[in-house]
Amino acid sequence: MGQATGAGIYEQGLHRRRANHVPLSPITFLERAAAVYPDRPAVVYGGVRRTWRETAQRCHQLASALARRGFARGGTVAILAPNLPEFVEASFAVPMAGCVLNAINIRLDAEAIAFILDHGEATALIADLAFAATVEAALTRLGRRPLVIWIDDPQAPPSPTAACPPGDIGYEALLRQGDGAASFTEPGDEWQAIALNYTSGTTGNPKGVVYRHRGAYLNALGNALTWAMPHFPVYLWTLPMFHCNGWCFPWTVTAMAGTHVCLRALSPETILGAIAEHRVTHLCGAPIVMTTMLAGAEELWQKIRHPVKMMTAGAAPPAAVLERMEARGVEVTHVYGLTETYGPATVCAWHPPWDDLPAPEKAAAKARQGVRYPVQDELTVADPDTLAPVPADGRTMGEILMRGNITMAGYLKNSQATEEAFAGGWFHTGDLAVMHEDGYVEIKDRAKDIVISGGENISTIEVEGVLYRHPAVAEAAVVAKPDRRWGETPCAFVALKAGAQASAEEIVAFCRQRLAHFKCPRHVVFAELPKTSTGKVRKYELRERARAL
Repeated sequence: MGQATGAGIYEQGLHRRRANHVPLSPITFLERAAAVYPDRPAVVYGGVRRTWRETAQRCHQLASALARRGFARGGTVAILAPNLPEFVEASFAVPMAGCVLNAINIRLDAEAIAFILDHGEATALIADLAFAATVEAALTRLGRRPLVIWIDDPQAPPSPTAACPPGDIGYEALLRQGDGAASFTEPGDEWQAIALNYTSGTTGNPKGVVYRHRGAYLNALGNALTWAMPHFPVYLWTLPMFHCNGWCFPWTVTAMAGTHVCLRALSPETILGAIAEHRVTHLCGAPIVMTTMLAGAEELWQKIRHPVKMMTAGAAPPAAVLERMEARGVEVTHVYGLTETYGPATVCAWHPPWDDLPAPEKAAAKARQGVRYPVQDELTVADPDTLAPVPADGRTMGEILMRGNITMAGYLKNSQATEEAFAGGWFHTGDLAVMHEDGYVEIKDRAKDIVISGGENISTIEVEGVLYRHPAVAEAAVVAKPDRRWGETPCAFVALKAGAQASAEEIVAFCRQRLAHFKCPRHVVFAELPKTSTGKVRKYELRERARAL
């Protein structure tokens, strides 16, 4: 038998060149949508209606204006705004100019915003005038003032800031300084940074997660592939665009030449009204968005007479909520991911035979986090120290570990945290889960949320799932409460449905009928649940309240 010598015949004269190798970047999705479907609707917001031709032109204007002002490759342009058309445009224009888009949580206080602007070294900030007071308070903490580009949204609540301070500029005025016909090339290297996203920082200052053009491109397509999203979806922005760059959906929807239906504020009326008015086909959000929708009046639901698909993540969705959404005719796809994985990285991939399961079993199957995205390389549940996989028995808990093309580059200016997160060649999620026999992962808790009572691990998610089945419970969260005898015991915080009544004793008795007694809450507190802007319950606040009981 002959043996290959040297580089091999497949390496001789077959090198990469401009004709056969182009860096991957989601910027190309905009150019294609504008070229192939120029007259299709791209953005809808209130009275605003723009086609893909018009949207691409505005993106080019913004990128050109930034370039003319000296913003160059590697610079950081931050944005603090709700889900507006300007946010969609910035998702393309900022990387077009070679800069990195830093989307900031609009619910943060001035101190946190100042930290992010300083740590990310932002030289420009696109901000909605409704947040002018918070922005100004943040900038006084910086000692320097980046260029502030103010968005004046007619749908925003009244703001005391009527005009731009000296040195700042309005968003539309900046666009007029740009050239809508200016040309831009893709990044020279797909490993170039495209976005910077900060974690919640519940245990200290937030960490800056760096995204690359390559990962953003792949996860944008991964979303469409995983969701079987067709061409021309009508996508409602119920998921904050500042959260993992909207799970990469600004780029996904554009790749499919869909329509971005922007929504400034969420309520049952705005969500269900927009779905009916614009015939929305797809939307995303945490389970809180589903419960918000379910609180909508019957007449709002009756106006929706077309198929709707929803992707949910952010917190493990209670099976009872999934069951109610399915009963409303909304097809829910459950995904899971983190800021560090560009948003969704696993999906509860559905099998047709599961359609015939009874509704509770069907919902329970859908509540699992599932299997890896096709654009992610590996997913496992393992001992975080030895990296030995746990048995696929649906009982033994370990940490979810991942690696692949939609895993962050690392944490900005924090090499120690980066190395810890990537220990042993895996990204450590901090989420505790089991592996089922069919290879599907199911989260049982965050490592910091697990309740250890008398040496037994209690999954707060399991207890919450039972609480959600109580007919009077609208929302529930379980945390550990210190206990002299057991070390910790479960403490439930419960919000009741409007007009419903239940006592703590009734709630505990309900749980004891459905759970091992040691897993049941010893204390029940009726209260509104504090949440982050992405709908996650602030459990660290609840843990502090439980300690004080």
